[in-house]
Amino acid sequence: MFKFCSLYSGSSGNSLFLETENTKILIDAGQSAKKIENALNTINVNIQDIDAILITHEHSDHIKGLPVLSKKFKLPIYANQETWEAMPEVTSQVENKNQNLFYVNENFDIGDLKIFPFSIPHDAANPCGFNIFYKNKKISIATDLGHVDSTIIKNLEGSSFILLESNYDPNILKCSKYPYLLKQRIAGPNGHLSNEAAGKTISYLMNSGLENVMLGHLSKENNFPELAYKTVIDELCSQNFNENNIKIGVANRYEPTAVLNLQ
Repeated sequence: MFKFCSLYSGSSGNSLFLETENTKILIDAGQSAKKIENALNTINVNIQDIDAILITHEHSDHIKGLPVLSKKFKLPIYANQETWEAMPEVTSQVENKNQNLFYVNENFDIGDLKIFPFSIPHDAANPCGFNIFYKNKKISIATDLGHVDSTIIKNLEGSSFILLESNYDPNILKCSKYPYLLKQRIAGPNGHLSNEAAGKTISYLMNSGLENVMLGHLSKENNFPELAYKTVIDELCSQNFNENNIKIGVANRYEPTAVLNLQ
C-alpha cells in the first residue's frame, strides 16, 4: 500500500498526506490544525496516527497549523536548519524533542519511507522538494518553484508520480489586478511555475516512466483548474504523447482530493 492525498493546495494553504502499511506523514501544514484534522477525518485517517510532518519552506501557507498540531498531538516536525531559523513562531512553540533536522541532498528515513530533500528555486530561506521512496516506487513533490533546471529534472526523473506546481497562466497574470512587483515576483526565477512550464516538464519526464501527475498550488486569481489541465494536455499532444498514457489530476484548493493508490 502506498497512498497519496492532497488535503489542501494553493496560496490559502497547503497540506499533503502520504500513507504506507506502517507510516503516515503530512507534507506541510498550511491550514489551521482543525481544518487539517477534519480533512484527514474525511479520508478516514486519525490525526493522532500521523508519524511526522515534513516542511518544504517557511511561508505561512505551508506552516500555519504547525504549532497547534505539534503541541496538541505531539507530532514530530522535520525541516532543514535554515527553515527552522526562518520560522521562530513555530520553533518557540514546538517541544525540542519534536524539532527534527534534515539536510538537503541527504537521505533520511521516517518509518518505511526513505526521503531525499532537494533544493528548489523559491524566495524562501532554503526551500526544498522531496523524493519519497517506498519499496520499488519513487514519487516526488515539487511546488513553489520559479523555474525548472537540469538539477531539478534529474531529481524528478524516475518518479512514477509527481505533485507538480502549475500556478499561473502568463496572460491572466499579465492582466490581473496584482501590483507590478508581485507579478514580477510570481513570474520570476524564484517565484512560481506556469502552466506551460509544468506541461513541458511533464512531457519530458514521461520518457523516464512518469505515469501519474497531480497539478498543485494553482493560483486563485491567475489560473483555474480547467486551463491548467488543458495547457498540460496540449503540451503533451504537441510532443506527440498520447494523453491516455498518463493520469493527470488537479489538486483542490479547499478540500481533499480522492485518495490515490500509487502501488
